Amino acid sequence: MVRLDKTNSSEFNEYLRFAVEKYADEHVKAGNWNEEEAISKATKEYERLLPEREKTEKNHLYTIRDEDKEVGMIWLAQHPNDKGFIFDIHIWEGNQGRGYGKQAMKEIENVAKELGLKSIGLHVFAHNQVARGLYEKLGYLETDIIMDKKI
Repeated sequence: MVRLDKTNSSEFNEYLRFAVEKYADEHVKAGNWNEEEAISKATKEYERLLPEREKTEKNHLYTIRDEDKEVGMIWLAQHPNDKGFIFDIHIWEGNQGRGYGKQAMKEIENVAKELGLKSIGLHVFAHNQVARGLYEKLGYLETDIIMDKKI
């Protein structure tokens, strides 16, 4: 059974190193950034979004655990008008494909309800078909589609 534990500073440091690299890589794959600028831009974005790191107000970072084993990370932010936004969810390599992501998404809904949120949004890169499939199965609907053509 999956549980969500508030992320401590040591866990946050590990997560941040991974997240910046992953976020940069996703933007390069999507064609938004070039490789030379990606790490710098990703670092600045995390500094902007989490200026107080894991203690940033209205941001809830959780370590996903199965028993005592750390299997991933999830980050929920509170926005105005009782809306939440999942900025990140990641199941660590070696733990993927075991249902942890689905369970964590259901648990974060409980957290959102306790916070008084009425909806949860998220962003998924178009090339991430696995994540898109999971979110659709959990009842998430596409609300906006941005299209791009390289010329």
